[in-house]
Amino acid sequence: MNEEKEIDKNSKAYKFAAGKGVMNLPNKLTISRMCMIPAFIALFYVQFLSHYLVALAVFAIACLTDLFDGKIARKYKLVTNLGKFLDPIADKVLVLSALVIMLTVPQFFTLNFGQWALIAGGCGVALILAREIIVSGFRMVAAGAGMVIAADNFGKYKTVCQDISIVVLLIAASFGEFASMNEGVRLTSEILNYIGLGFFALAVLLTVISGVNYIVKNIQVLKQ
Repeated sequence: MNEEKEIDKNSKAYKFAAGKGVMNLPNKLTISRMCMIPAFIALFYVQFLSHYLVALAVFAIACLTDLFDGKIARKYKLVTNLGKFLDPIADKVLVLSALVIMLTVPQFFTLNFGQWALIAGGCGVALILAREIIVSGFRMVAAGAGMVIAADNFGKYKTVCQDISIVVLLIAASFGEFASMNEGVRLTSEILNYIGLGFFALAVLLTVISGVNYIVKNIQVLKQ
């Protein structure tokens, strides 16, 4: 049997991660991710050369904070109620903000497929939002009844596909800024756009599967 490794609370690493009170390093990373969302939106819209690429860099850094805050919290046993509350909110607002603002710039969805792709994209984002609201509602009701609803694998795969989609679409848009300079650059932008939309479509499919799976597995929560 593997024994849980004891944490040295006198180590510099632990003291740095623990911080003071509830404002430990994981929670600071979560809050910093929330602060990056307005910066990401501003960089997305403000017109300057390679602004999509800069916005992508901010989005990528925000995603990295999501990766590290959980790992640090679990490693040093710094999980707090504040972190449990803020972390999923920061994740959902970051991703949904990116998807929604992309809908306001038609080229992200219409570059290869026309206006129908924009309509389909809007429906896809609506499905993702609806799934998040439904799952959050189930978890709130379950928490009130003293129950815990675990995340399912479909939801995890959905999150990965969403993030990849956003990253690839932003890279495609970055190449698109220079499309007029070179045919190869234009073709690269179109191919990346196809790939990004493919991952988005997969994310929507997994959203539906995950949502249905949550409802079927946890419907008893509503019967309490």
